[in-house]
Amino acid sequence: MTDMSNEHAEAVEVGIGPLSIDDVVAVARHGCPIALSQQSRAEVEKSRAIIDGLANDTVPHYGISTGFGALATQHIPVSKRQQLQHSLVASHAAGSGPLVEREVVRALMLLRISTLATGRTGIRPQTLDTYVAMFNAGIVPCVREYGSLGCSGDLAPLAHCALALMGEGEVLDAHGTLMEAGEALRAVGIEPVVLQEKEGLALINGTDGMLGMLCLAIDDLRMLLTTADLSAAMSVEGLLGTDDVFAPELHVLRPHPGQSASAENLRKALAGSGIRESHRDPEACTRVQDAYSLRCSPQVHGAARDTLAHAITVADRELASAVDNPVVTLDGRVESNGNFHGAPVAYVLDFLAIVIADVASMSERRTDRFLDVARNHGLPPFLADDPGVDSGLMIAQYTAAGIVSELKRLASPASVDSIPSSAMQEDHVSMGWAGGRKLRRAVDGLARVLGIELITAARGVQLRAPLEPSPITAALIEQLDLPKPGPDRYLSPEIERVSALVTGGMAVQAAESVTGPLN
Repeated sequence: MTDMSNEHAEAVEVGIGPLSIDDVVAVARHGCPIALSQQSRAEVEKSRAIIDGLANDTVPHYGISTGFGALATQHIPVSKRQQLQHSLVASHAAGSGPLVEREVVRALMLLRISTLATGRTGIRPQTLDTYVAMFNAGIVPCVREYGSLGCSGDLAPLAHCALALMGEGEVLDAHGTLMEAGEALRAVGIEPVVLQEKEGLALINGTDGMLGMLCLAIDDLRMLLTTADLSAAMSVEGLLGTDDVFAPELHVLRPHPGQSASAENLRKALAGSGIRESHRDPEACTRVQDAYSLRCSPQVHGAARDTLAHAITVADRELASAVDNPVVTLDGRVESNGNFHGAPVAYVLDFLAIVIADVASMSERRTDRFLDVARNHGLPPFLADDPGVDSGLMIAQYTAAGIVSELKRLASPASVDSIPSSAMQEDHVSMGWAGGRKLRRAVDGLARVLGIELITAARGVQLRAPLEPSPITAALIEQLDLPKPGPDRYLSPEIERVSALVTGGMAVQAAESVTGPLN
């Protein structure tokens, strides 16, 4: 992750078409700048002309010449409309709690800019240009943990961003320094915006926060599910399990695509293992079947992959959406709608949290098998150097178990809750923002559980010497750079370091350096 915009990277173009998940990750996480397309500018100008025409109409139009939400029937005279827009943004910037991560706020801002750039919101071109300039300057508004109910979209988080655009509130500059928004804008030569009709709604009415967190989680899980296959393979190897159950002819009998992809990864990871070959002879191996946590890894990891594929489909559809209310239709009408409701995104945020809890739970069970002499097939208790004197990896498993317990709590869906708001006008809300927040914690937990499994499996494999592991396992152990098995040592820094390697994708990179791309 980076905290500063990468001025030397090629700009990601934002226009009337959708961004990709990879675009969001490149901009939000890796600091790529953005640029508006010329086609977008033409659409924005055209829709703004429609809004300007309605602003002078004697008939009230929602969001243009009326109040908002439960106050939608209140007509606002021209003389008070700038105050109306300011009041809307300032009052909705009511977040509380710790600051949200920089990459999340950048994703939130990017996705709002993307919707504005479609020309469906009626924003003024100069307002959009200022938003892009603030974004590319690396200014990140201070968005707080709590405030969004996920309907109408992520109002409070987006309002904090809009407030900064007006030169108010607090921001972090490109170097992470906390300062007043007006000061930060002046430092980079940006004039704050004075909002006109409809612009307040256009800036705050969207699912951009929850969608941004979904895109970032998808990027993480693509890598973590491959890592789970690798850690499972290393555990199968170290526990003297069989790779026969990963044969392709078995998985075509149950044609879930994720299952086949996971089984293929496991076969590649175990190919060439001297440890596996040492017990391939059925006369020398008395074991009939491996435990489910070993044998059924492709089924569980595969189901997780298929759930992730569904989440990607939903994210792609949402990235192709222009969420606002009211919205300027393609034929030039300004219509109220309910597209801001976060349910489609909220559901998959919850689905992924369920998936993470189950994948992590299976990983922890494999870790635990290594530590139990009744199940680890000849390894010392707790993989300790001097059992009784040394505790080995006993408490590392406790840590994994504690995280898994937390992940099970985080798997409780946020989207089934709804608290009415706005004088019962917004009487059913999605809680998608809350789903996104807990999903980020779940992703972090999964990385740590997989890291502990890698540490444990690596020690188990090393204790099988002089038997040689597979080339992929050897590359993973080299990448992990763990001390040789020996007396107890301070484990916490080791767990943190390996977890960071997992989060950074280093385990997958090490494996792919041997075998080429994995699924």
